[in-house]
Amino acid sequence: MVSYYDLSFQMERDTSVALGYFDGVHLGHQAVIQASKQCGNLLSAVFTFSTRTSRPASKPAHAGLMSEAFKESMLEQLGVSCMVCPDFEMFRGLTPEQFVEQVLCQRMRAKAVYCGYNFHFGRNASGSTDDLKRLGQTYGIEVHVVERLERGGEPVSSSRIREEVKSGNMPKARELLGRPFTIDFTVVRGRQLGRTLESPTINQLIPDYFILPKFGVYASTAWVDGAWKPGITNIGIKPTVGSQAPLAETYIFDYDGDLYGQDIPVRLYEFIRPEKKFDSIDALKTGILRDVQTSRMLLKEVLQD
Repeated sequence: MVSYYDLSFQMERDTSVALGYFDGVHLGHQAVIQASKQCGNLLSAVFTFSTRTSRPASKPAHAGLMSEAFKESMLEQLGVSCMVCPDFEMFRGLTPEQFVEQVLCQRMRAKAVYCGYNFHFGRNASGSTDDLKRLGQTYGIEVHVVERLERGGEPVSSSRIREEVKSGNMPKARELLGRPFTIDFTVVRGRQLGRTLESPTINQLIPDYFILPKFGVYASTAWVDGAWKPGITNIGIKPTVGSQAPLAETYIFDYDGDLYGQDIPVRLYEFIRPEKKFDSIDALKTGILRDVQTSRMLLKEVLQD
């Protein structure tokens, strides 16, 4: 997949473009992307954006559902040929018509665009799907609005997924995402206390932009050496031994390799218990052993589904 991170590119072929922030690439987003790929000989492309320096008012802060690297990987897995992902600041001042003319027509050579039912675009999100259809007629672009996808009588949405993640309901988040909720941040050095507890862990600081799952222990798997290995992950501040910032601390069962500096994907499957402060290190060790047993049982059930 070819990726562009600014607006200085020029497509060499006509494209079919999926439009959206795609914060999570959940099942509803995937429906838009898959629809955009059904356009004959047109190059499949996605126009999304980064919020590193600014964000639309409608996009909440501290609520990211995936890293940008993971988003790019997911789009590639979905068979997208090209991703355009500039920072929001680069085009936030464009009117709806300027966006269609300068970005979709001149840069992307769009002949067809696909978006969700609640898509807005242009300065101050002033453009609606009806505006996109009208401008599409002016500039020779077929506009397709994909109907909302529902689960349990409610639309699949990023805001709904955020609520599930914040409450620790990973099975429901998994249902709406179409995959387990995943973190994939860089492994940093901790205090290496886990080694004295016979449960060495990897530590991943949770960035400010990312959503904080409910603090506690989860049954998890980590992608290591080409396979998903079972484990447990504590999300929080480690109240027994203390931590300066929220982090994900994962004990990967039966693994003791050096993963420092690597971006390791960790999937959260089931909430086991809230984070708690143990009275002693020995009590913490006993608690970890109990969590390991619970996680093995839960993962055996989940991974057989």
